[in-house]
Amino acid sequence: MLRPMSIRLHSEGGAGEVTGSKHVLSVDGARCLVDCGAFQGKREVAEQKNRALVPDPESISSVVLTHAHFDHCGMLPLLSKRGYRGNIYSTPATRDLAGVVMMDSAAIQARDADYLSRQAGKKGQSFDWKPLYDEEDVIKATGQFVTASYNRPLPIGDGLKIELYDAGHILGSAMCYTHARDRSGREVTIAFTGDLGRKGKPIIRDPAVIPAMDYLVLEATYGDRLHESNEDAMERLAAIVAQTAQRGGKIVIPAFAIERTQELVFYFHLLADKGRIPEIPIWVDSPMAINATSIFQIHPECYDQEIHDAFIKHHENPFGFNALRFASSVQDSKRLNDLEGPAVIISADGMCEAGRIQHHLIHTISDPRNTILIVGYMAEHTLGRRIRDRESEVRIHGEIFKVRARIEEINAFSAHADYQEAWDWMASLDLSRLKKVFLVHGEPAGLSHMQAFLLEKGVKEVQIVKYGERYDL
Repeated sequence: MLRPMSIRLHSEGGAGEVTGSKHVLSVDGARCLVDCGAFQGKREVAEQKNRALVPDPESISSVVLTHAHFDHCGMLPLLSKRGYRGNIYSTPATRDLAGVVMMDSAAIQARDADYLSRQAGKKGQSFDWKPLYDEEDVIKATGQFVTASYNRPLPIGDGLKIELYDAGHILGSAMCYTHARDRSGREVTIAFTGDLGRKGKPIIRDPAVIPAMDYLVLEATYGDRLHESNEDAMERLAAIVAQTAQRGGKIVIPAFAIERTQELVFYFHLLADKGRIPEIPIWVDSPMAINATSIFQIHPECYDQEIHDAFIKHHENPFGFNALRFASSVQDSKRLNDLEGPAVIISADGMCEAGRIQHHLIHTISDPRNTILIVGYMAEHTLGRRIRDRESEVRIHGEIFKVRARIEEINAFSAHADYQEAWDWMASLDLSRLKKVFLVHGEPAGLSHMQAFLLEKGVKEVQIVKYGERYDL
């Protein structure tokens, strides 16, 4: 008689799409949730999915957060609000950054509710939209964090032990290496990459080599794309800035407040020091990015050698130089729209779905002197994706704008490994025990290409995870 399987995996988000990561590992019925991210994309669809949440909070015994991006941590306050009382495990840097991200989301939702209420009132309409969560819910969730340093085994429940390894994606990002043991004594090891980073990126270390595992849950954001080299990217960045400045235009860069903004600042610092870009102001317009940059400064345990040497040995600040300006207040941000002459404006949200970047796009996207520079992944149905796809016009805040600015894209700044980089990382591991790779966090084309690519490389079995489908391990 066959023994019933007691270790299972399924996904409630981040399966067949790039946002909303929620993966559930069940051991004898006890459920560990790896990430609890927000969906991003079409407003109505994202709103519906986020309100549904799906994982039953009372059935979750533990939560592991791989990193602090919104599509991985954004729904933790809602999980707590709806009854989750257990621990949320992460690295110290992830805890600090996630607190900033979640509090920023609560503030944006409150502002949106106020704005929509006033707009409805002007039209004599009723308004019943409520934020998913508020600041009190964020405080509740942050109080549930338990931190663990890299490479420190940590029991998190009966039959479950985790060890966090540096994912090389953003500050504090981790791969979750999991030891699962069921009541019969059978042991299985499962590694969740979270978002896998890239070798040779500034600020943080390369993705770590992890122990041999039975199963690998691997992200495939760039499952069908390859990145440019860092040097090529620096050349293109310098050329784009010089050409736009010569036209008298502005370079507007939608960038996530965590990692991407700090990385761009670091690159601009290098280019300015070498005289490779004209002397124009470079503005960071994102309160969250400013707060996140201060968090970077208190977590030197995450730095790579170059940044460690600059901070610790030479007492330099890689995130500060003469051309750099910070717009902290709303008034500072508004003044940028009246700025005369060339400038660089780095602003969040990275997918252009919310925040100050939308106001900068309103004031720049229809002027052919300007450049909108795409430096990260743009999910389907987002404003950023429509701009990246060079649609002739876009809707922002309910108004239609002609897209006349130049649209440029540099993939090398992505914090996600492309498919070749993901395989290079895998090839550095002991794969002798690997039974199956589960692909998550990718769009259909990328997932299919990644599956075929890994099979060609000799991986025994590669499964594209489907939403809600259970997989016995």
